[in-house]
Amino acid sequence: MTPTHPLSPLSAAEIDRAREVLAAAGYVSDATRFGYVMLREPDKADVLAGTAELPREVGALLLDVETGAVVETITDVTSGTVVRARPLGTHEGTAPVLDEEIELLDEIVKADADFVAALARRGVTDLSKVRTLPLTAGVFGYDDEVGKRMFRVLALYMEDERDIPWAHPIDGVVAHVDVISKRCLRVIETAFEHIPQESGDYLDPALTGPMRTDLKPISITQPEGVSFTLEDDVLSWQNWRVRVGFNGREGLTLHQVSFTDRGDERSVLYRASISEMVVNYADPSPTHGWNNYFDAGEYQFGRLANSLELGCDCLGEITYLDAVIADDFGTPQTIRNAICIHEEDYGILWKHTDEFTLTSATRRQRRLVVSFFTTVGNYDYGFYFYFYLDGTFEVEAKATGIVFVGAHDGGDYPYATELAPGLGAPVHQHLFCARLDMTVDGIRNAVDEVDITRVELGDDNPWGAAIARTATRLRTETEGVRDADGTVGRVWRVSSAERTNRLGHPTSYVLYPEGKAPLANHAESFSRKRAGFAGHHLWVTRYERDELWAAGYAVNMHPGGAGLPAYIAGDRDIDGQDVVLWHTFGLTHFPRTEDWPIMPVDYTGFVMKPEGFFDRNPTLDVPALGRGGHACACEGGACHC
Repeated sequence: MTPTHPLSPLSAAEIDRAREVLAAAGYVSDATRFGYVMLREPDKADVLAGTAELPREVGALLLDVETGAVVETITDVTSGTVVRARPLGTHEGTAPVLDEEIELLDEIVKADADFVAALARRGVTDLSKVRTLPLTAGVFGYDDEVGKRMFRVLALYMEDERDIPWAHPIDGVVAHVDVISKRCLRVIETAFEHIPQESGDYLDPALTGPMRTDLKPISITQPEGVSFTLEDDVLSWQNWRVRVGFNGREGLTLHQVSFTDRGDERSVLYRASISEMVVNYADPSPTHGWNNYFDAGEYQFGRLANSLELGCDCLGEITYLDAVIADDFGTPQTIRNAICIHEEDYGILWKHTDEFTLTSATRRQRRLVVSFFTTVGNYDYGFYFYFYLDGTFEVEAKATGIVFVGAHDGGDYPYATELAPGLGAPVHQHLFCARLDMTVDGIRNAVDEVDITRVELGDDNPWGAAIARTATRLRTETEGVRDADGTVGRVWRVSSAERTNRLGHPTSYVLYPEGKAPLANHAESFSRKRAGFAGHHLWVTRYERDELWAAGYAVNMHPGGAGLPAYIAGDRDIDGQDVVLWHTFGLTHFPRTEDWPIMPVDYTGFVMKPEGFFDRNPTLDVPALGRGGHACACEGGACHC
C-alpha cells in the first residue's frame, strides 16, 4: 500500500483503508455516503525538503443521507487514525451530488401531485416518457430551504429510446425538492405550455443526410516510438519533467513541473489543476433564473471522466493512464484510459533564410499533450495541458456536447437564442479557475502586472514612435485581485526572488490571459456571491496547504463568500513569498443555430511563457527533421534530407 512518492495518487488499497479506519472509529453507517475522497497532500515545504516517511492522509466529506449531517474528515492511512472529524454548520455547504439521488429525485417528483398536474397541463400524462433533470439548487433566499439538501428538478420528454430528450424540454415547471425528507416543497410554473417537437437526434440519418465521402484519411505514425517516458507517474519529455496525478474532484493534476536547462533541472510549477468551474445562466425567468452549476465542487467532474478511445478521443501514438477514484460508498473504482498522453507536431518552431550567409534553417515545433475529457449532464469538457519545446506551458478547455435548452416562443427575447421551432438556449458563461502553485526557480516568487505604456511626444520621443511598458508590483493579496485589459496588453509576470539570468534580471514566467469577460451577472446576485472567484481574472494568494478550492471546500448549498474571497481576507504579503496564482478564464456563450443539435467544440485557455528564464533561445539544439522524421540540412538555398 506504500506509495512511491508523497504526491502519488491514492491507490485502491488506500481508499479501502481510509474507509476501514473511519468505520472502525464509528463514522460510517449504512446511511453514510462519501464525497471528495482524495489525497490530502503533504505540506509543500516537507515534500520539497524530501522529508522521509510523510503520512498519507485521505480527506473525505461524509454525508448522512437520513439526517443530512455532513462531517469533514481526514484519515491517516499510514497510522490508521482519524486526524480530523469536523461537522459542518448549516451555512458551510453540503456534500456534492450522489449518484443515487438522481433516481430518488425522479421518484419523488413523479409521486408529487402538483408536479404531475403541471405536466398534465402541458399534455403529458405518460410519466414513463418523462426524463427528470435533477440539478443543484444553489441558494436563492428561500427560508424553508436553509439547512436542507435541496435540488431543483426540471423535466424533458422522450418519446422512445432513440429520442434525444434535450430537444423536448417540458418548460415552465420546476420542483424544489428536499432530498433528505423526500418531499417536494413547491412547484413553480410559468406560462410556457408547449413542448418543442422537432427531433434533436444528431445521429439520425434523416437529420444528418448522407455522410461525406471526400474526407481522406490522415495517418499519424511514430515508427521509432514516442519521445517521452513515463515511470512511476513521472513524465519526462524534451527537458520537461512533470508528475501526473488525478482525483475525483479536479480530475487531472500536475505536480513538480520542471525544465532541465543545460543539465540544470529548474522548477516552474509545484502544482497545476482546474480548481473549479461555474456555468452561469442568464435567463431571468422563474424556472431558469437559478441555473448555475459548479461542475467540480457540486458534481465532481473528475469522477465523471470519460474512458478515452483511440482514433476517436486521441489520435496517434497514445499512452493512457487509468484513474482510481472513490464512489459514493467510499469504494475504489477505476476509470479506464482516463488520461491521454501523446505528442504532436505544431508547425514552425523557428525559421530564417539569410541573404548574407546564403543559409536557410527551419525547425519544427512540437508539443506534449496531457488531457482528459469529462461529461457533466448535457455538456462535455476536455482539459488539455500542453508543454512546448521552448519552455511554453499552455492550458486549454474545450466545450462541446448539447447546449442547455428551454422553450422559446419565437419572439424577440434577449436572454436566449431560438435554435429550432419552439426551442431556445439561454445565454450563459463557462468560467474555469486554474490554480497555479508557482515555483519559478524556487518557492520565493513575486508577481508584477505589466502594461503597455504610450509615451507622450517630447525630447525623448520626438517622432512619437516610442512604446514602453510599466510593471507594477503586487505586494499583498488584496492588490493581487486583478482584471485583464486588452487595451494595454496586460500580462502578469511571476519572477524568482532568488535567481537572475546572465544579464542580472530575475528569471520569470509570464501569464498571457485571453482576457475574455469574467462573471457578468449583477454584483448583488445570489450566484455571484457563491462564484466570487469568477468575478476577476487573477487572484494571487500566499500558499497555504488546504487552500485549494476557488469557491470553497463544500460548494453545494453554500450561501457564498467561501474560497478566494475568504482566502485573501487576511491580506497576506505576497512579494517574494510562496505564491499561488488563480486564473479565471472562459467563454460567454450566446448560443448559435450552428450549436444545435450538438455543439462544435469551443475553445478557451491561457499561455505561460518564459521571459528571461533562459539566457538564450533554449531550442537551438533542436535538430531539423525532414520527410520521415530524418535529419535535414539546408544550405545555399538547397535542402538535403
